[in-house]
Amino acid sequence: MIHSMLSQFKSLAITLLKIGYEYLSTVTFGAWGLIALYLSLLSGVVVGLQYDYATPFYSASSLDILIPYGFYFRSLHFYSSQFFFLFTCLHLVAVFRKTAGYKRLEWFKLIASLPIIILLLFTGYILRSDSTGTSAGMIAESIIHTIPILGGVLDSLLLSLDTSGLRKVYVQHVVGLDIILLALLWTHLRIYKIKITEHLPICAAMLLFSVAVWAPMDPEKLGTTYIAGPWFFLGLQELLRYFDPFVAGVLVPLFFMVVLFCIQPSKQKHKIYLRILFTFLFIYLGLSIIALLR
Repeated sequence: MIHSMLSQFKSLAITLLKIGYEYLSTVTFGAWGLIALYLSLLSGVVVGLQYDYATPFYSASSLDILIPYGFYFRSLHFYSSQFFFLFTCLHLVAVFRKTAGYKRLEWFKLIASLPIIILLLFTGYILRSDSTGTSAGMIAESIIHTIPILGGVLDSLLLSLDTSGLRKVYVQHVVGLDIILLALLWTHLRIYKIKITEHLPICAAMLLFSVAVWAPMDPEKLGTTYIAGPWFFLGLQELLRYFDPFVAGVLVPLFFMVVLFCIQPSKQKHKIYLRILFTFLFIYLGLSIIALLR
């Protein structure tokens, strides 16, 4: 009886996944992602003009108080960037079957763009210099130092918080990572041409969402013993409790990226790698929930 129930549940789950996938393939997540990117860039210009990496927390928090509509532009930049990452992931899922015809280099560049987007989001958190951003930067720097041979070089290139403050993080966020992302996606982006007028509902939704929900700013509080990191690193933060920083912070993300590179439909045994990916994401989701509830 139990075996029969499990079989029915499996069949139902597969059917629901197929229906969900067919629906995703009808939504223009790629266009939505580009609109979110445009909003992020435009609002980022406004925020960047007021930001000073020498006094990061003061300049970031003063946007909400001193600059007309500053809170709105900070929220718009924050949430449009998050939506860009979300829509990019959904776009990849929606067009997954079509990627079978992609050349290996093109597939590599598309997958490599995902960690670059995450790094852009992550450096944005650090630049806030609130309790979440400061803690995230310290943890990231300690993880980088565990990398054999290259750890010191990478830290000097990307962070170097002790000696350079947020200057290098700011340059990477505003220039370095953006150039890398553009180089990775250029061949893909120039194929798509969108008209904002054809996507006014999603554009209005992001604009209105940023009015209703302010971007977070977490000042340091006395007596705080636990600080939750950025939502996409919560699972990694929980892993650091159980494993060595090099394993949790370097090898696990590297394993995830290798699996992503291997799931292209044109590759042999890609279904095996898909099962590994779903298992990994399920475990990571569980760890993220645990970290969030602490």
